[in-house]
Amino acid sequence: MYDKHDDAMTQTGRLELQHTIFVEKERTADHQMTVALRRMVENGANRDDILACFEERLLPIDNTEAIALAEEVLRIPPQLGYLTISNALQWRLQYGRVIEQAGKVEGVLRLE
Repeated sequence: MYDKHDDAMTQTGRLELQHTIFVEKERTADHQMTVALRRMVENGANRDDILACFEERLLPIDNTEAIALAEEVLRIPPQLGYLTISNALQWRLQYGRVIEQAGKVEGVLRLE
């Protein structure tokens, strides 16, 4: 994470690093989605339940991809993710949870 300051008079910019965190690939999923999927699997969800969850969340995947992913979720439930992902018009990441959890959970490392 950084804070950027631009100086129009000198036409320069300054980046101030605030947080340096490494998130292992297994922890890069959306937190709310992985919580929901893990809970569904624990409660005996089937493929159609998982597909309905994907549809509710407007995942940008086609039906073939959705079916394959639902079957994978049932075989191997995802690890808990720590990012917050918004897929409004574009995918955006919010890092509050990662900053909060860095160094406290496996796979989210504080490097500062």
